[in-house]
Amino acid sequence: MDETQSTGVAQGPVAVVTGARRGIGRRIAETLAAEGYDLALIDVAAADETEKAVKAAGRQVLSLVGDVSREQDVIGLAEQVYGSFGRVDVLVNNAGVNLITPTEELTGADWNRVLGVNLTGTFLCSREFGRRMLAWRRGGIVNISSLLGLQGAPDRASYAVSKHGVVGLTRSLAVEWGARGVRVNAVCPGYVNTDMNATNQARGFYTAEDITERSPMGRFAEPDDVAQAVVFLADERRSGYVNGVALSVDGGWNADASWRSLRLSKR
Repeated sequence: MDETQSTGVAQGPVAVVTGARRGIGRRIAETLAAEGYDLALIDVAAADETEKAVKAAGRQVLSLVGDVSREQDVIGLAEQVYGSFGRVDVLVNNAGVNLITPTEELTGADWNRVLGVNLTGTFLCSREFGRRMLAWRRGGIVNISSLLGLQGAPDRASYAVSKHGVVGLTRSLAVEWGARGVRVNAVCPGYVNTDMNATNQARGFYTAEDITERSPMGRFAEPDDVAQAVVFLADERRSGYVNGVALSVDGGWNADASWRSLRLSKR
C-alpha cells in the first residue's frame, strides 16, 4: 500500500472510487469531480491520469495504491482517507477483474482471485468505510456489479458468481443500514466500450456485432453511461429514497426476450 498524493481536509463532499486508474472507474471519478466532489482514488497502480483530471476540475485529490482484496490494505486505506479528508460521503466499489475460461479449466487460484477482488474487496471496503458512515449516520455506497450479476454466460463462472454476490451484498447492506443513514445500491452495466472490451474482442471472445445486434439500443454502453448512473445513486438529493436497487445500465439487454430477427426488424 502506497500513498502517492496527499491533500488537506475536504471543504466539500468526498467520494472514494476503487479501481480508479482507467475505464469505468476513471470516468466515474472524473464525473464526480465535475459534480463538486473531492476524490480519493484507490487502485493497485498509481492512477496518475485520473488524478490529473480531478485536479483539472479544481477538486482535491488523494491517490492511494493498494489491493482491495487484502484486509490490512483496506484498513490502512480507509485510515489514510479519513486522516486526509476527515469525511467520506460516497464510496464507489468499482475495482474488479474479469476472467473468461471454461469452468472445467478454472483453477482454484483464479477463482479465488476473481472473487477476492470483485466480492471480498467490495465487502471489505463497504465494512471499513461503512462503519464510519454509520457512526456519522450519513453516506452512500454504490457497488459496480454487472449484467452478469443478474444473468449467466458460458466461460464466466467466477466473474458471474462474484457479481451476483455483489448484488446480494448490496441488498443485505441496504436493509441492514438504511435506517441508520447509509444507502447502498448497485449498478449493473452491460457490455461497456473500454480497453478491457477491446482486449476481449481482440482475443476472439466476441465481436462488436455480437453485442450491438443483441442490445435493444444497438450499441455498447460508454463509461459515461455508467458514471451518470453512479452520480444519480450517490446524490441523496436525487435518489434519497432509493436503497437496495440493482440498476441495469445495459440498453435494455436484461429486459429483452425477443430473438435476433424480431429484434433487428424493429430498428
